[in-house]
Amino acid sequence: METAASTLPAFGPVLPEIVLAVGAMLLLLLGVFRKESPTRGISYAVVALFVLVAVLVLGQGDIRESTFGGMFAIDPFTRFAKLLVLLGAALAVVMSVTFIRRENMDRFEFPILIALAALGMIMMVSANSLIALYLGLELQSLSIYVIAAFNRDSAKSSEAGLKYFVLGALSSGLLLYGSSLVYGFTGSVDFQVIASAIGSDKPSIGLIFGLVFILAALAFKVSAVPFHMWTPDVYEGAPTPVTAFMAGAPKVAAMALTVRVLFTAFPGITPEWKQIVVFVSIASMILGAFAAIGQSNIKRLMAYSSIGHMGYVLVGVAAGTADGIRGVLIYLAIYVVMNAGVFCVILAMRRPEGQVERVEDLAGLSRSRPMVAFILAMLMFSLAGIPPLAGFFAKFYVFMAAIQAGLYTLSVIGVLSSVVGAYYYLRIVKVMYFDEPAPAFETPMARELSVVLGLSGLFTLFFFIYPAPLIAGAQAAAAALLP
Repeated sequence: METAASTLPAFGPVLPEIVLAVGAMLLLLLGVFRKESPTRGISYAVVALFVLVAVLVLGQGDIRESTFGGMFAIDPFTRFAKLLVLLGAALAVVMSVTFIRRENMDRFEFPILIALAALGMIMMVSANSLIALYLGLELQSLSIYVIAAFNRDSAKSSEAGLKYFVLGALSSGLLLYGSSLVYGFTGSVDFQVIASAIGSDKPSIGLIFGLVFILAALAFKVSAVPFHMWTPDVYEGAPTPVTAFMAGAPKVAAMALTVRVLFTAFPGITPEWKQIVVFVSIASMILGAFAAIGQSNIKRLMAYSSIGHMGYVLVGVAAGTADGIRGVLIYLAIYVVMNAGVFCVILAMRRPEGQVERVEDLAGLSRSRPMVAFILAMLMFSLAGIPPLAGFFAKFYVFMAAIQAGLYTLSVIGVLSSVVGAYYYLRIVKVMYFDEPAPAFETPMARELSVVLGLSGLFTLFFFIYPAPLIAGAQAAAAALLP
């Protein structure tokens, strides 16, 4: 006879999520009851909480378990993605400390909302059913809607939050409709049961429609064409630390979720979803390469850059192999670190009249701050994929996986798009080193930004010397998903 105790789910696999949720709630209470502004202290407490959760994730070892009736799963793939999410979220909190104080956004809820968004992301990564997927995705999205509009005194920030909310609600509707179709034609929301129900038979048209709607919703979350329309406006309007956050951790979580959905729930219809992924990848790479050329606002430029980079990541997904997944994970890890470094410099672009965001404002940076200019130039070369910097290896692994899978046209288009995209990265280098100097930025770079920028630069420059740990981790994670 079953007792209530025997029917309780195992809580061991979800210990990191429980600790992050409880920690965020305790910090929220602390912020409410403190009389003076506790934002700086709570920001560093959130970073410490991320470190603790990362240790718990690492402590789970190589075990593969599921709980809550199979809705929540952990394995080496989920652990790798969770560590990347926590890294991206921690970097965003550290980078925001000085900015939110200067811009009169000094409210303790900001780092806590990032912690809650990170909680949604690591739940997404471990989702093993369509219901768990939706819960994690909405927790992440609701938190980001708020922080996108966090600067209440700025019309652009309010507009960014509203645009992201409206279009995000649309993508949630697409996801729910697609999930209902998949449930209707397979009889389950569990990924393994869906995969078994599909089997090797020819899939029904209803199931294909459901998959298309789910992929459309996930493409919105990773800013892939043709669901990219929100990205430039939201990146430009949101407070810069929020833009830095949105360009990193949420992209990792959504891409990891996309990989898990396609390879766990729909492996039996790979030819069908591969066509969609190839189209979205090509469209994203081409639009990211050409649309950024005419941009004068550096945050909009980075928005189109992120669209292009998600296109490159999807090249690895389209390969449909373990090497492709390995390439995706390596690319995401390198991209998070490079992106953090670039946004450190954008956050430091400040004059007496306030924050500036035009590419031309970087003119003369090589004279006023030569080390910052050098690291930013190196990051631009890396984003363009120039060897021997880390960005070259990111593209190398996804393109090699695509070539081995026979996707020659996709690989050639990717390389050509990368060449076109190099123009606007090199334009920033040219502005810093060769244009007539603009007025120098107001203050020295904040200590937190200097540390993040330095670490980002060192990783990008010296990755080729010892890439083994990252490659081995990505290989183990890929093998867990596609043995």
